[in-house]
Amino acid sequence: MNDLNSPFEAPTKPSSVLNTLSILTIIWSVISIAQNIYTYLNIEKSYAEMQQLFDSGKLNDAPGFVKNLVNKDTLLQLESAMHNKIPILILGVFGAILCLAGAIEMRKLKAHGYTFWLCGELLPILSTIIFIGVNAYAGFSLLSLIFPVLFIILYSVYRKELVR
Repeated sequence: MNDLNSPFEAPTKPSSVLNTLSILTIIWSVISIAQNIYTYLNIEKSYAEMQQLFDSGKLNDAPGFVKNLVNKDTLLQLESAMHNKIPILILGVFGAILCLAGAIEMRKLKAHGYTFWLCGELLPILSTIIFIGVNAYAGFSLLSLIFPVLFIILYSVYRKELVR
């Protein structure tokens, strides 16, 4: 029999879109693990630098858009992240590992890969809301949800390919 998939056979490899999505997910999962570890190791330094910025008064000389991006709420969110750095690290790394495992499984066209990936995608978002607060996604930070929402939509559309 030839390598072309007939409508009566289960596909043996993912479509080009699902293949691309899974490759991007694998790359981002590895980056996310490194980013979570980096944040864990440097959160106190970041908080101290932000506190110094506020105490020095240099923020008053900054352009208006910078003042809108960096305010007392930003400092409070950074402080919450610093105090909850261990659970944020654990849940962030675990979420990235779930995304990685899910993407690998979806490359094999396994339906449970979607569930792994979706849980891994939502876990860091929910942990951020729980430990830092919903304001972590307010204003400009809301843009950080564009790719997760886009990937949820795309993976959901191509979920029909996952048959095993």
